[in-house]
Amino acid sequence: MRTVPVCPAPARPSPVVDPQNRYRRRVREFVCGCCGRWRVSVELIRGRYRYRLVRRYRPEFGGGKDVLGEAGSIPELADLLTRRTPLTLADLREAA
Repeated sequence: MRTVPVCPAPARPSPVVDPQNRYRRRVREFVCGCCGRWRVSVELIRGRYRYRLVRRYRPEFGGGKDVLGEAGSIPELADLLTRRTPLTLADLREAA
């Protein structure tokens, strides 16, 4: 007699891997809670996390985005945020 699990575990989506560079994988993204204009993406590149700060433009202004900088640690990211944006780390929330 075969047993079937009552609640099978949901299938996990496979990580997004850049076909050109297999050492780079996107992990998650954080966005500002006020307007969603500022985003911080966290990527695992060659075993190290990189935090990339991006400013996104609204579609009525042509859309698009500008990369404002990258950081290799949380203190560097906090410094980058205070230098380039009106935000702090406390203003960011995980994107849906």
